[in-house]
Amino acid sequence: MKFGVVTFPGSNCDMDMVHALREDSGFEVVQLWHKDHDLQGVDTVVLPGGFSYGDYLRSGAIARFSPIMASVVEHAERGGRVFGVCNGFQILCEAGLLPGALLHNASRKFIARDQHVVPVSRTAPLTAQLDPAVARRIPIAHGEGNYFIDADGLKALEDGDQILFRYSDETGATKSWANPNGSLDNIAGVANKGMNVFGMMPHPERAANADLGNTDGLDILLGLAAEVMA
Repeated sequence: MKFGVVTFPGSNCDMDMVHALREDSGFEVVQLWHKDHDLQGVDTVVLPGGFSYGDYLRSGAIARFSPIMASVVEHAERGGRVFGVCNGFQILCEAGLLPGALLHNASRKFIARDQHVVPVSRTAPLTAQLDPAVARRIPIAHGEGNYFIDADGLKALEDGDQILFRYSDETGATKSWANPNGSLDNIAGVANKGMNVFGMMPHPERAANADLGNTDGLDILLGLAAEVMA
């Protein structure tokens, strides 16, 4: 599977993602520029973390209009896979490729730390192969990670098995005190109805190599190449 990692002005996790996908996961990876229109035949487009366009207006609001995003939207509409992490998740919500919105953290403070999450969806390829009883320690680093969606939207996510991860403690308990940013229902990541667009606030690329002291994110990245579960 061929991956393309997009760099926007202000991206700062693009090379981390390139390394994690190429060196740690063994995928073919090309680098894409925000002004590109040609996706170079990639199977999966990855929007990495950072502060695209300085997070002016709100996170992801300007990057959503980058030239490359027209091609990303077309790719997703054809069934191609798209994965957004942190700022990439925010961009996908702004672009309407994922439901919901990312608000300011409830604490109004930037949070950077390791955070446990548990996989939820049993049909999304990103999480279907992960043990739902095992919490994974994945770094977070964001100021606007507070996921929100209205009641009808939340029900649709639940009915469609589209919730990818929930914030938890180390035992996998999804209690309010294990929620770092105030996200509705402890949601840390979601998928679209077609199960080909994925977004999450935690950074699996920062937990994909033994040299980093943590490989809990590696299987998440490998899930990007998994088949959709029936």
